[in-house]
Amino acid sequence: MTVKIGIPRALLFHNFIPYWKTFFEGIGAEVVISGLTNKAILQDGLRLSVDEACLPVKVAFGHVEHLKNKADYIFIPRLVSVFPREYICPKFLGFPDMVRQNVQGLPGVIDNNINMYRRESDLYRQFFEIGSLICGNPFKIALAIKKAGDAIKRFTARVESGLRPDRAIDSSYSEDGPAGRKDTTVAVIGHPYNIYDSFINIGLLKRLEDAGINVLTTDNVPEKEVNDHVAHLNKKLFWTLGRRMVGAAYHFLESPGISGIIHVASFACGPDSMTGELIERKARRIGSKPYLNLTLDEHTGEAGIVTRVEAFLDMVGTKEQAARC
Repeated sequence: MTVKIGIPRALLFHNFIPYWKTFFEGIGAEVVISGLTNKAILQDGLRLSVDEACLPVKVAFGHVEHLKNKADYIFIPRLVSVFPREYICPKFLGFPDMVRQNVQGLPGVIDNNINMYRRESDLYRQFFEIGSLICGNPFKIALAIKKAGDAIKRFTARVESGLRPDRAIDSSYSEDGPAGRKDTTVAVIGHPYNIYDSFINIGLLKRLEDAGINVLTTDNVPEKEVNDHVAHLNKKLFWTLGRRMVGAAYHFLESPGISGIIHVASFACGPDSMTGELIERKARRIGSKPYLNLTLDEHTGEAGIVTRVEAFLDMVGTKEQAARC
C-alpha cells in the first residue's frame, strides 16, 4: 500500500514544496497537502499553540491538526539552516517538539534535521536518511534526491523571472500571464508565510492586483542581487530570511521601476523587528518611494488593512502623477 506523506501548507511550504513533493513522490509515496488556511484552521492553531508564538506558527499548528487523520506520516522537518553559515528562526527549530507535545492523535512524524550550516552538500545525506524511513532502495532514493534538486532549480528560475512562488508551483502557469500588463509595480517584502497565505494577510496581493498593481515580492530578487545589497551592512545578517528581505528591499528601493514598498511582518517576531528597522531607515533615507509597514496577528481586522492599503495606493498615485508633470 502506498505510504501517504502529509505536508502542512504553512511556514516554508511555498519555498520548498517543489523539492519535498518531487522527492517523496520519487520514492513512491503519495503527498497529501493541507488545504488553504481558513478560519477553522486558525482556530485550531490558536487552541493548540502557545500564546507567545507568532501568527504563522499558530496557523501551522492548525494545518498539522487538519492533516493528522489524512496521512501515515506528517513531514515537519526540524529546520535549522537552509543556507551555509546562516540560521532559520528558532521557533522552526522547536516546532516539531511543540507539535508532539500539543497535538493529540498524531500519525508518524518525520522531523529529521535540515541543517546546511556547514555546507549545502549535507542536504543530500539528510534527505537520504529521510528516504530510508520509507524506501529500502538506495538507488531510488538517490534518483529522487536528484529529481528534487532539478525541480527546485526550475522553480527558482521561474520565481526569479518574475512569477510569485505560489504561482510558480503550478508548472502550467504561464510566465506571460498577468505580470507585466500593468503600469504600476509595488514590491511586497516579508516572510513567505506572511506574503503568500492570503488568509494571514487578508488577501493583500489580490487587493493590489485588483487595483491594477503589478506585484513583485522578496523571492523575485535573485540571490546575487540580495547579497550585493547586504554586503554594505556593518554586520552579516545570520537569519536567511532576514538577509533576503533586507537585500530585496534595498534592491527595490533603488529600482526606478518600483513605485512603492509594503513590508509585511508578524507581531512578536524578533527578527522582523530588526530587519524591519533596517528597511524602514533605508526607505526614509531614500525618501522617494511610499513605504507601508503592516504588522499582522490573529486580531488584525480587514477594515484596518483595507484603509491603510488604500491610503498607500493614493500616495503611490500622487507620486507618479507628480513625476509625470
